[in-house]
Amino acid sequence: MDNYRKMKELAKAHLTEVIIPFWNKLKDEENGGFYGYLDFDLHVDKKAVKGCILNSRILWFYSNAYHLLGEKDLLSYADHAYEFLKAHCLDHINGGIYWSLSYDGTAYDTTKHTYNQAFAVYALSSYYEATKNEEAITLAKSIIGIIEKKCTDSIGYLEAFDRVFQPVDNEKLSENGVIAHKTMNTLLHVFEAYTEYYRVTGEVEIKERLMWMLDTIRTKVYNPNLLRQEVFFDEHMNSILDLHSYGHDIEAAWLIDRGLDVINEQKYNSLLKPITRDLTNQIYQTAYQDHSLLNECEKGIVNTSRIWWVQAEAVVGFLNGYESDRNENKFLLAAMDIFQFILEKVHDKRTGSEWYWEVDKDGNPYSKKPIVEPWKCPYHNGRMCFEIIKRNM
Repeated sequence: MDNYRKMKELAKAHLTEVIIPFWNKLKDEENGGFYGYLDFDLHVDKKAVKGCILNSRILWFYSNAYHLLGEKDLLSYADHAYEFLKAHCLDHINGGIYWSLSYDGTAYDTTKHTYNQAFAVYALSSYYEATKNEEAITLAKSIIGIIEKKCTDSIGYLEAFDRVFQPVDNEKLSENGVIAHKTMNTLLHVFEAYTEYYRVTGEVEIKERLMWMLDTIRTKVYNPNLLRQEVFFDEHMNSILDLHSYGHDIEAAWLIDRGLDVINEQKYNSLLKPITRDLTNQIYQTAYQDHSLLNECEKGIVNTSRIWWVQAEAVVGFLNGYESDRNENKFLLAAMDIFQFILEKVHDKRTGSEWYWEVDKDGNPYSKKPIVEPWKCPYHNGRMCFEIIKRNM
């Protein structure tokens, strides 16, 4: 297909000419890791806090970029991120990954969040695939052990803990005026991380946990009446807020399908594939407007901002929807349309920049948001490029 071939070419060019060079320049040669903040005016703060999620996602990004492109220089950046994670992000006394570090690598916020542990597992698993570094996969397994021992109950995954894994309020992954005991977001990214770990190790125990998570998504998170995921929950997995997160639903649709492909269990295909189809179709009908994806809807009020990561996940999610059913050509067209919106409007074309955090439907950027901070990273947009390049339509 000529149009998709052109999309692949554009994605590879964007990856190699925009995203990779931008993040290369943020490597901190003096203190390790990568600089943690670049403001809207493109001023880097070399003494800003370094988020451990940011470092894990950068490790994941360079590991996969190397695996896809085979350029040795990319592996050196992955090695750099790995050494920083191992030396500084990891609590060598109590185990687990900190929330954030000072610019010099000393612990800053010692919260242990399940979400953060998951991204370390995700990154270490990809780094292991790229390097066959046994130390990395052993570390990933040890973090999984912590998640399963200290961050779960009989119903699901818990959220936030202090340095010694005593529970604390989940302020970091709660929004919209609620404090959630459990979240869809943490469950989704534990699932994502375990999928990657199982893909590179084949450990049976992890497959069993993945199937357990799929059952939880199916019975607790997915709302079959509204054809959406619920987002924030009490301790018993009862929804506590009327919120439809468009970006998370389209992201979940393709991540669940990826997990189904990895575990290769027909029973779960039968149970979950109808859900991922419904999520994709519902997002297409509800949130795809003006060549891009709306952000979310809370209590019936739609947030129309175009957020960088939501657009990236929409491209992959709609590509996945088309790949799952080649009769759904509308999904392929939507993916191409949103990708073009990204290149024209979300990509910040100023020299030395990458993507805006947020734009309106016309592509006007919101200047209060930085270009880099602990959540703004090459994970969503880099992965979008990887997925476009790897998929065959």
